[in-house]
Amino acid sequence: MSRVRRDGRLVSDWQPSALQQERLAYRRRRTVRSGVIAGVSTLVLVALLVVGIGSTPGWPRVRETFFNVDRGWEALPVVAQGLWLNIRVMLVCAVLIVVLGLTLAILRTLRGPIFFPLRIFAAAYTDVFRGLPLLLVIFLLGFGVPALQLRGLPNQAVIWGGVALVLTYSSYVAEVFRAGIESIHPSQRAAARSLGLSHRQTLRFVVLPQAVRRVLPPLLNDFVSLQKDSGLIAVLGVIDAIRAAQLETAEDFNFTPYVVAGMLFVALTIPLTRLTDWVARRQGWYGGGGGPV
Repeated sequence: MSRVRRDGRLVSDWQPSALQQERLAYRRRRTVRSGVIAGVSTLVLVALLVVGIGSTPGWPRVRETFFNVDRGWEALPVVAQGLWLNIRVMLVCAVLIVVLGLTLAILRTLRGPIFFPLRIFAAAYTDVFRGLPLLLVIFLLGFGVPALQLRGLPNQAVIWGGVALVLTYSSYVAEVFRAGIESIHPSQRAAARSLGLSHRQTLRFVVLPQAVRRVLPPLLNDFVSLQKDSGLIAVLGVIDAIRAAQLETAEDFNFTPYVVAGMLFVALTIPLTRLTDWVARRQGWYGGGGGPV
């Protein structure tokens, strides 16, 4: 039963039944029990790992070489400064990758024989750059293009490393976008055209909003990989987090700076990974059997 108070608010007199209260209490007990079991099992597993690894003969040497706390704190500012370059490269490349990848996806989905050359170009682009290893593309552009000494072209290694990331990742992102565009039922296009929308308007206001929403989880996964692969530009001599850790290691042959760089990359990647999982759950990708309908 519900009644209206003098101030106009609706107040409900409903109370859960005894059976419902018993069910809620049982669920709370099960939740607490599951949490306790999970915590205890995790602690036991961690303790076994610590005891097992710590009892090995070579652990003191490994701890001093890879997990030296004092050396890690000493190298942290230098490695973090290099990580800031990785972050900037990743952000700029992510924007360019989305633009280029979406353009390639649209070219591959154009209808009509007049667009055949554009479809062939987009297909060849994605095939070539998905087939080439990223490290090879970085070498070819980072060392090859500056060696040509062409006027008007920059010679900075970080720029050509970023170009290699954009060219390679845009081929993967293009296929993600194309899958989303082709997943839209043809009736959506037909309905939009029957309302008087042009092909461009149909693509912009009907197809792309639905397609992008459907491919957000795999798209975010690609950007998680981009965060990690931005460290590959270190092979060109760019002082990023990996290169800074290498220079720090060369001073005393202690590999703790590499561990520090790895921890910083993990700390940078985890938030985007959790965001990807959250978006995937909202889209119905995890649990409940299958993706969006």
